Amino acid sequence: MDLEKLEFNKVLYILNNYTHTYIGKEIVNSLVPSTNKDIVKRLLAETSEATILTLRKGNAPISQIENVNYTLKKLESNGILSSKELLDIANILKISHELKEYFNSSLGKIDEHFPNLEQYFNQLYLNKLIEDKIFSSIIDENTIDDNASSTLKTIRRNIRKIELEIRNKLNSILQSKYIQEKVITIKNGRYVVPVKQEYRSSVNGFIHDISTTGATVFVEPMAVFELNNQISNLKSDEAIEIEKILQNLSAMLYSHTEELKLTSSTIGLLDFIFAKAKYRYIYKRN
Repeated sequence: MDLEKLEFNKVLYILNNYTHTYIGKEIVNSLVPSTNKDIVKRLLAETSEATILTLRKGNAPISQIENVNYTLKKLESNGILSSKELLDIANILKISHELKEYFNSSLGKIDEHFPNLEQYFNQLYLNKLIEDKIFSSIIDENTIDDNASSTLKTIRRNIRKIELEIRNKLNSILQSKYIQEKVITIKNGRYVVPVKQEYRSSVNGFIHDISTTGATVFVEPMAVFELNNQISNLKSDEAIEIEKILQNLSAMLYSHTEELKLTSSTIGLLDFIFAKAKYRYIYKRN
């Protein structure tokens, strides 16, 4: 079989562009022609069903997913996932439930049946409780929502309250002639003010840094020393609480690693099948 004459690589290139997931692309890249009639008939039937679904329901709600193999291994050993890793899992759960809704909304409303695709859609794992919990607790990979726990909410409220008190105290100092510029800075996690070098001894406090030119020293005034200590302690409490939140969210997933593995691979397979359907539809139109 002369694959070059059949423009097989061109077909693979087009299919690759129609896929959204790394798994779908891997399947495309590993494709080889089959001479097994049963396999060919099944694959054609899958593509036909996906084409009908696409024409009736629009494109399947498939988008990019991250490779979560390492993440799932961490879960298998009861590890704590990072914010990003949890969001990656939640995204898979989100796509899974959207695909289920997409498929189920077509059943009973049209005459066609989809026996070949149904088995794949049935493999998708749903857990809206975990999905919603992760998305409501984590804003992005660097930010945990205040409402992720009542303890975190209280800690952050106290931090903001003390920060306001610090700023009010430092704003009064910023009006003096000793200040290089009227701006509050943070150095080493402490609130400081920029003091002119020649007045460094006029502002009672601790020097945390000196500008590259040496014209400015960054001083933590004694007036806010204790407040800075309170902020530091609260920041430590915040970090501990965030770790607890991540641990609790991870623990919700410990018993579902196999379902998540299957769901991830199934999303990739459906991505490939619907890419073939899109290719078929566009090819027939042209």
